[in-house]
Amino acid sequence: MTQQTIRFVLDEQIVEVDFREFPHLTPTTTVLNYLRSFPTHKGVKEGCAEGDCGACTVVVAELNDQGKLVYKALDSCLVFLPMIHGKQLITVENLAVKANGEQMLHPVQQMLVETNGTQCGYCTPGIIMSLFGLYKNHHQPSREIIEDALTGNLCRCTGYQPILEAALKVCNNQGKDHFSAREKETIALLTSIRENKETIEIRTPAQTYFKPFSLSETFRIRSEFPEATVINGSTDVALRQTKKKENLKEILDLSAVAELKTWEENKSEFVIGAGLSLEQLKYKIKGKLPALHHILTVFGSLQIRNLATIGGNVGSASPIGDLLPLLFVYGACVVLRSSSSERILPIGTFLTGYRKTELHPDELITEIRIPRPGPDDRIKSYKVSKRKDLDISTVSGAFRILTVDGLVSEIFIAYGGMAAMTKRAIKTEEFLRGKNWSRAVIEEAMPFIEEEFNPISDARSEAEYRRKVGKNLLLKFYVDTTQS
Repeated sequence: MTQQTIRFVLDEQIVEVDFREFPHLTPTTTVLNYLRSFPTHKGVKEGCAEGDCGACTVVVAELNDQGKLVYKALDSCLVFLPMIHGKQLITVENLAVKANGEQMLHPVQQMLVETNGTQCGYCTPGIIMSLFGLYKNHHQPSREIIEDALTGNLCRCTGYQPILEAALKVCNNQGKDHFSAREKETIALLTSIRENKETIEIRTPAQTYFKPFSLSETFRIRSEFPEATVINGSTDVALRQTKKKENLKEILDLSAVAELKTWEENKSEFVIGAGLSLEQLKYKIKGKLPALHHILTVFGSLQIRNLATIGGNVGSASPIGDLLPLLFVYGACVVLRSSSSERILPIGTFLTGYRKTELHPDELITEIRIPRPGPDDRIKSYKVSKRKDLDISTVSGAFRILTVDGLVSEIFIAYGGMAAMTKRAIKTEEFLRGKNWSRAVIEEAMPFIEEEFNPISDARSEAEYRRKVGKNLLLKFYVDTTQS
């Protein structure tokens, strides 16, 4: 059985969209464009249409496993409309309320006014929504948490200091507001939507969109439509439509499959569901995989990490993917499943070329498995980019070493941005094994990096710059592992 409509909560009521009745809407209409079609939701703005500026930020509230509401800031330019099925969509227009005939600003809005945190106003609605997400999730947050919440919002006028001051002053009320007062009613509305677990199947003349709720149903669709574009967070795929104007004919949306959002750890490994968001992963691995936690702190923005998944990052096979070099040196494996089989491949085997993998047409990535590092392993990951936050890597490097009595027992070196795919520096590793872990030996090894990699020149850098960065990252790893 299937359902052909999507349902979500907007303006405190359930909205039902039947795409057969709205020919101007398609399954890949973004939430941004949907909202902009209404005269009452013009606060959401399009600045970049690729998740870089934050002018389109909205907040969605969804039910977690305990039946409680969780609030997440998202870039609405990257979210296809069916992805918000079963969620509450909140825009800047929903924050203020009327009381006794007067409009009462939300605490976040009021504090931004009091700290003079806005000028031209174009970016302000998105900033307000990011601060609203912060307000609902953090009580008396540190400056670090506040800055992280705002990395996805660009402001060219005011500067960030008044905005930071507003956040520091307002997040002291346990997130209480008219949304918390209506929480029971909202939970009841979302629960009524969630009761229907039939697959959503939307067919239009140009597109077919599937949104299953179970893994078994997902495999059925995958086997019947092997050419369908698989999405979960859509932070990469959405750009094919918004920037390249590509028509995505068949789409398999995994964002509602709870069986892919799992997390398990045991004595030997961490088992991460492919659908776990990068923000959830960042929270789970804190204090357990420090290098991975570090790289996630400079991965995109909070809005991006709330959408993007580890399975999507691996499956995209990007040569500049921030996580892939680190997964190489961790010795991670990718679990591939179909309706009738399961394969477990080392990540180096899974990736075969530029944007190419060993994934078969009937398979899906279901898990990423990371072996627990040894107690004496030293692991670091570095990202070189023009900006610290919300930027694509020019070069990324990950390193892992085990030394015994000052000699290199094991070493793993992997780079992104240096070849058509993430690649290990095999010759450099072979040269270093068994030698003293010393600066003199490192300087002998650095020329091997130039021999092993032949990077391209592009808009981000020249090839020569990439070679020098690759060598210098090896030296940086040595310094970081030898300084007290």
